[in-house]
Amino acid sequence: MSILFVLLTFLVIISVNYLWFRPPQALKATQQRHLPAPVMTRQAGFNVPGDYCFHPGHTWVLREGQEDVRVGLDAFTADLIGRIDRVEIAKPDRWVRQGQKLLTVYGDGFSFDLVSPIEGVVTRINRDVVRNPSLALEDPYKDGWLATLKAPDFNTNQRNLMQASMVAPWMHYNQQRLSAEIAKLNPSLAQDGGVPVAGLLQRVSADLRERIFTDFFLN
Repeated sequence: MSILFVLLTFLVIISVNYLWFRPPQALKATQQRHLPAPVMTRQAGFNVPGDYCFHPGHTWVLREGQEDVRVGLDAFTADLIGRIDRVEIAKPDRWVRQGQKLLTVYGDGFSFDLVSPIEGVVTRINRDVVRNPSLALEDPYKDGWLATLKAPDFNTNQRNLMQASMVAPWMHYNQQRLSAEIAKLNPSLAQDGGVPVAGLLQRVSADLRERIFTDFFLN
């Protein structure tokens, strides 16, 4: 009995020491990481998050360390979707190339792929978005992020991305291009000022939806 008591006491001491002196890295790994609110600037009529780089397929990447990055979808995509049922994101430890499929978005009667803005290994996916996909649409640049990656070739990949003063003109071009396309085929869906209605993908024909997927999301 005394031996058992000594063993239990020893185990308690080890457990207390582990929890008390646990390395900060281990604690950090157990917690869901939240992105600080980005600094938004108004450029050419668009709210542009500072330090974010954008892929032509409408995903963004934010550098968080020498090789660590975080990725998500942009506001253009969020506005088009309007409502989302679920997302399937590449699993951790999966290597994805820049421009390769990173996730599939499932909406009301449609689905399409979004590509990775950067090359690297998926290290974490945002479980909050998996559980509540609408978060990716409501807060695409902060809590609605999709995944983190280890991206050793970030500097090389960055050359293929829109960044800094390039972002607002690119956003404007895409908005105008989409508005012109919609106005030709269905003028009632183009609002004043050329800004398409939110949730547009749910309100257009299947053929037009496929054209949007191909032209804007590189499907």
